[in-house]
Amino acid sequence: MTHVSERNSAGSNGPGNADVQPWTAGSARGGRKRAVTYAEAGVSIGAGEKAVELLRSKVKKTTRPEVMGDLGGFAGLFRLNVGKYRSPILASSTDGVGTKLVIAQQLDIHDTIGIDLVAMVVDDLVACGAEPLFLLDYIACGEVVPDKVAEIGAGISDGCRYAGCALLGGETAEHPGVLRPDEYDVSATGVGVVEESEILGRDRVEPGDAVIAMRSSGLHSNGYSLVRHVLLGAGRMRLDTVVDDFGRQRTLGEELLTPTQIYAKDCLGLIEEADVRAFSHVTGGGIPGNLVRILPEHVDAVVDRSTWRPQSIFDLIQAKGRIEDGEMEATFNMGVGMFTIVSSDDADRAMAYLTGRGVEAWQVGEVIEGTGQVQMVGQHTRG
Repeated sequence: MTHVSERNSAGSNGPGNADVQPWTAGSARGGRKRAVTYAEAGVSIGAGEKAVELLRSKVKKTTRPEVMGDLGGFAGLFRLNVGKYRSPILASSTDGVGTKLVIAQQLDIHDTIGIDLVAMVVDDLVACGAEPLFLLDYIACGEVVPDKVAEIGAGISDGCRYAGCALLGGETAEHPGVLRPDEYDVSATGVGVVEESEILGRDRVEPGDAVIAMRSSGLHSNGYSLVRHVLLGAGRMRLDTVVDDFGRQRTLGEELLTPTQIYAKDCLGLIEEADVRAFSHVTGGGIPGNLVRILPEHVDAVVDRSTWRPQSIFDLIQAKGRIEDGEMEATFNMGVGMFTIVSSDDADRAMAYLTGRGVEAWQVGEVIEGTGQVQMVGQHTRG
């Protein structure tokens, strides 16, 4: 998020709107008159402006050469270098973080949730081969607390730096009476570009291709309604509970707030190193629900569970909730945040490249002739 457009913190309406003018109470009935201010209604324009100022230095660190102008305009400007492309295609994606926000608010930790937000957007963009160019964010609060907004914005700025995209603009909205003072929600829209002839996807996938998995950092940002129901509700666990299986005296809250892995730069680099057919960003719907989206109708993808062990958090959720395997796989990433399908000849090269970048990657299966389905075979090893 970044509130780089210094606009009214109540939304897109600027200070020149009619509702900023004082209303004289009782004037229609001749009663006692008292001027009512916007602040009395729960909206502080000053707090929003202070939040923008606190974010300014962080946002500047995400700039790219194509960014035009400084912060504070009504729109972000980005000069697209069309000379780099024969037929440039713009790609766009929008998303939020979901109820992982509830955990951040309960723990009063807000400087990582922005990384989750960026990851959800840019890794959808890169799935088609697009380079993320810039991001626009939006945050709605019950009450604008400048330091808290700055923490959220710092996370978004960090995420944009990890992804190599500019944080071009944003908006902060204050919604008193709709959200509690300590509540907020975030969303973002990203734009990327890809050469038309290099768009990745199901049209490129062929029998014999290798399916390679990239390890997730944990739950990422999906399934948290089920997580909260199972662990914090029925399971009556506390966020400050230390779970031995997590290691390093790690608490449940720390595990649940682990930032989502951002794969954008890794994927873009891999395209230059290997014959990449497609990427699948594993979000809501789990492995089968997302991998199927990049399969043509004449092939199946075989995914062998025995090739990896999911992180301990997945075991904990399944045990506490007595959740069936199929429900787990339809809800969570189960330890895989991104798949790539590559030519079988380039499988070793692809894994070596990703490993060299610090991404744990392994061949999880292959593409065979079929009917556009994902075949989950084998069983995960358990601790």
